[in-house]
Order: sequence, then C-alpha cells, then structure tokens
Amino acid sequence: MSEHIIMDAAGLRRTIVRLAHEVAEQSGGTKDVVLVGVKRGGEVVARRLAACFAEMGAEIPCAGIDIGMTRDDLVSSFFVPDAAPNDLGFSPDGKTVVLCDDVLHTGRSARAAVEALFRLGRPARIRLLVLVDRGGREVPIRADFVGKNVPTSREEYVSVRLSELGFAEDALAITGGRN
Repeated sequence: MSEHIIMDAAGLRRTIVRLAHEVAEQSGGTKDVVLVGVKRGGEVVARRLAACFAEMGAEIPCAGIDIGMTRDDLVSSFFVPDAAPNDLGFSPDGKTVVLCDDVLHTGRSARAAVEALFRLGRPARIRLLVLVDRGGREVPIRADFVGKNVPTSREEYVSVRLSELGFAEDALAITGGRN
C-alpha cells in the first residue's frame, strides 16, 4: 500500500492559522462565533483553532459533538453505537457555529453533525470548516473553509495524524490506491 504525505506538521500549523484568520475575516470578527468539532479529529481541529484565536486575543467557546446517534448509515436498529450525550457547555442559539471536521468526503458526517447541532439549539448560521476536502459527495454539502482540496479516488484514504490522537507527529497523508 502506498502513502503520500500531503501536509507535514509545519504545513498543518500554517493551515490552522490561515483558517483562523479566514473565519475571523468572513465572520466580521469573533463576536458570537463558537467552534464545534466533530469528535474525534474535528474536535482536535476546533481546539487548535480556539488556541490560535486565543493567541490573537479572542476567547471563543469550543466543544466537541458526537454524531454517532445521528448517522444515517447505522447498521441496524439493534446496533447502538458508543455515543455520549452532547453537551457543548454553551448554547449555540443565535451564534455563528463553525463546525469543524478533519476530512470532508461524502458529506454524511457533516449532515449528521448539523442534525446533532439543531438538537441542541438554533444557531444563527452554521459554517463548515475542514482540513481536507477530498471530493466524492453523496449529499449536497460544501465546506465554507477548506485547508486543502485533495481529490481522491474511492480506493484512497486520507489519514489525519494528530498528536492529540496518539500520533508521534502531525501529518496528513493519502494511503492506498496509488502505486
């Protein structure tokens, strides 16, 4: 199986900083902006963005959201995924929610996250931010903020390696498909 590194730790750091600036610019500042990351990788992205905003002097509420119970591809009604109740620790009502994920592919995870968000309140708007958009949509979802567009085949996989998830160093790689 082949592997191609598409972003190293330094590139990932630069991308997070750029995305934070884009969010602030397109949101007219950070007032009424909250960050919600799709657990697990998206939550790491959201927390890194929050840290970047803190360095710029803006404290932004940040939380993770579990989409296990809102997925449309559960195997059966007898299968109950491991899912924790969602409690953001703040209300999304009237806020601009920047929904963060690591990889956007079919759009099903993003759709499930939007559904989970609406179960928690009524945001003024939801903006989708992803590290990698790999194409291949099955539902009409598009990201508002994209770290890197990387068209891939169905046989390829985007591997997101983040130190918070136990990896030795940060990297984004494409595995499989290419030889």
